[in-house]
Amino acid sequence: MAVCPNCKYEYVPGITICPDCNTPLVDASELKKYPELSEDDWVLVYTSFNFIEVDMLKENLESAGIPTSILSQKDSSFPAPGDLSVVKLFVKKTNVHEALEFIQDVVRKNLESGESEGD
Repeated sequence: MAVCPNCKYEYVPGITICPDCNTPLVDASELKKYPELSEDDWVLVYTSFNFIEVDMLKENLESAGIPTSILSQKDSSFPAPGDLSVVKLFVKKTNVHEALEFIQDVVRKNLESGESEGD
């Protein structure tokens, strides 16, 4: 049985990604291998209305060895016009300083590239 490691919901065979949080599903036996974490272990480091932006940051942080988790408040069951749903990026408490430096560097580079394009 496939289970979402974030939501803990079980899904029928054939489903590979959680439709609620876009997390890859794992086998129920795999889920037991993960240590039980509390929400106190995670810190919010970034928010956006753009899921793709947050997902790109997540992938970059994870490639730098920083564990991350995304909480999307977007309801995929009822699409609405506009981007009114907040997407949050969390990192473990032990990685907050490193993650914030990384994010600030990315934001600064984006601003610099935007300024040079406008010149």
